[in-house]
Formats: sequence, structure tokens, C-alpha cells
Amino acid sequence: MRAKELRQYLDKFLKSETAKQARVQIEMPNGEKLEVSEIQLLQSRMIGDRDTHILNLKGVKLGGTWKMPKIIGKL
Repeated sequence: MRAKELRQYLDKFLKSETAKQARVQIEMPNGEKLEVSEIQLLQSRMIGDRDTHILNLKGVKLGGTWKMPKIIGKL
């Protein structure tokens, strides 16, 4: 996914007041969900690579007693 495509999705979702207050998570291939803690713009040093920059979303597991709520539907 390119950053421009991500922006299009966010613009669409953020028209809703509910979506503006929603948590941002990443779902891993094994089904584990992580909270997005940081977004970084990284520069690639690979010679000849057409992708010179990467938008990196860092995810963290929330520890302690907090549990991820059960998802009841997709809007």
C-alpha cells in the first residue's frame, strides 16, 4: 500500500465523528492485534530501488490488565 492510498482511506473514514475517536490498530497475519504507537517516515538506502521512502507504523502490545475488546461488527 502506498501512503497516497492510505490517505484516501483515512479521508473517507474521518468524515465520521465516530471514526475520528477510534483506536488505530494493526492486525498481524496470526490474528494478533497491536496498538499503533508511532508513525515514522524512513529513507531507504538501497541502490536502484524505486522505493526510496517507507511509511513505518510501529505497533505495541498493551500490557497490564487491559484486554482488547471483542469486535462485534465491521462498519
